[in-house]
Amino acid sequence: MEQRTPHQHSDYDGDHQHPIAKKPREAYAHIPGWGADLDHKNRPAYPMERTPPRLDNVHWTHPENQPVNVKVYHSTERPGITPVFGTSTPPAGVSGMVRGVAYKLSENDIRHWLLLLLADRINVVEGIGEDLKNGHVPNVFAEMGIRAEYTHNPGGLIRKALIASAVLGAGYYLFKQRQGKQSDRLPLRQAELEFE
Repeated sequence: MEQRTPHQHSDYDGDHQHPIAKKPREAYAHIPGWGADLDHKNRPAYPMERTPPRLDNVHWTHPENQPVNVKVYHSTERPGITPVFGTSTPPAGVSGMVRGVAYKLSENDIRHWLLLLLADRINVVEGIGEDLKNGHVPNVFAEMGIRAEYTHNPGGLIRKALIASAVLGAGYYLFKQRQGKQSDRLPLRQAELEFE
């Protein structure tokens, strides 16, 4: 049986240095663009870079808070909302209510993230309903990228279609099984009622 030596994670490996550590910069010169930013004259941001960063002509030490005109959710780990936030899609409908429940939970709670995922899925259905209400029939297949999937990943598309078909088929089969059992019980229940 062959004895293996443990891997060393330092530049110094016994009596010699690790081969990567002793290579000069010229050894990497064949790589296009390698070391392009080593010389400060070649850096577009230099000498603008500063530590600490310079804030000339700023009239504030903390930015003004953006006015809150819509419901804005924030983490329970934060004392308040950030000075700037997005307002393009305020929470609304059932998805907004689900988000409200999610943001009452801590970010380290899995329910927080699962509820946010659920709210996203509900929001998709609400968006399709909104489109239909406004007289626009959405092209769901194009919006899902079916054509691009067929062009660039036909095997993945076939796999997804087979899985979806199997799930729908199993659901239909279980629904029919349950419906059949209920119809079998119905004459017995009627006979029991007539007997009483």
